[in-house]
Amino acid sequence: MAPATATATATAPERTGLFRRRVKRRAEARLAPRRVLLELVTSLEQVERHADALALLREHDSLMDDWPDRYLTVYNALMAGRTDLARQVFDGLSAPEGVWVGPGRRVGRMLDRAAALPPSGFQDLRGWHYVLTGGLLLTLSPHGFDQGMTGRWAYLQDDFDSCRHGLERLRTVLDATGRKPASVGLLPDRGSRALGLAAARLLGVPASPYRPGTPDVLVVAYDLTACEPGTVAELAERAPGELLFEHATCWTETPGAAADVCTLLVQSVTAPWEPGLRVTEDGRAERAEADGRSAEELAEAILAADPAPPEGDGQTPEDPDAALAAFAARAAGLWADGPRERIRSSGPVPSGRFA
Repeated sequence: MAPATATATATAPERTGLFRRRVKRRAEARLAPRRVLLELVTSLEQVERHADALALLREHDSLMDDWPDRYLTVYNALMAGRTDLARQVFDGLSAPEGVWVGPGRRVGRMLDRAAALPPSGFQDLRGWHYVLTGGLLLTLSPHGFDQGMTGRWAYLQDDFDSCRHGLERLRTVLDATGRKPASVGLLPDRGSRALGLAAARLLGVPASPYRPGTPDVLVVAYDLTACEPGTVAELAERAPGELLFEHATCWTETPGAAADVCTLLVQSVTAPWEPGLRVTEDGRAERAEADGRSAEELAEAILAADPAPPEGDGQTPEDPDAALAAFAARAAGLWADGPRERIRSSGPVPSGRFA
């Protein structure tokens, strides 16, 4: 799709001098250069080639209207890490109407977060995650940071220690931002229920099944992509004081609601209670059976686990609790505000992924 539309854009009438009076109407109908441009931009966005999409939009700015055309310039500039250009173009846009009001507000919130807490560079995964999603990322992968992962995971066989560590970091964020949930909302899948029960015990608050519209509730999910789509859709809009915590957030096929807090970003995860691989005493890898314990029993296992951060290869920058707390405190003014909109792109921070 992208090569074909790129060729069509390169040979559009405005570039080949075909806009003469007699053939202008036929040429426009045949090639529709603005439509071809937008199709090409869409194709580039789908493969996260935002810098290329941005360059194309800037080159053909004379073809464009404000909505959606120059809005796409703002969006792709943000996803390419060009917050300066995104702000410049955004400030020159006319007021959006109809279906473009929501997207306009969305990029406006991104720009406000970028101004309040600018990312330190293209390896600042936590900073860019906050700018783009409004969420707080609790941990960075301790493996392969300088080999292309930049704090994300491609595949993770999770364990109970990681779940407990995530809950401890969640408590750090809640303390730093002054947020005190009145209760924990339990989602129906077994993993989310187990993690929610453990969170309620750790925070000393009651837990009950999640009901949309409950104020000051902390909704806990293990992996939103494993939850019922209808439930995730309900979580896109927040009740007053509501927070959404997700342990394992998929960064390549993002869930329908962006969590306010997540422990880690991963492409593919095997939960501790799912069938996975384990290493035997003689060093062989074998398939382990699923953990069939109830959610209540799994919650006890999480609480009994080691809360210390996992060891890694030493390449990931130090990320002590104090640094996370300081970031959360600075982000608090614009955090957990507005709808939890899905962001389909991984943004300007590159990470290795499975094909």
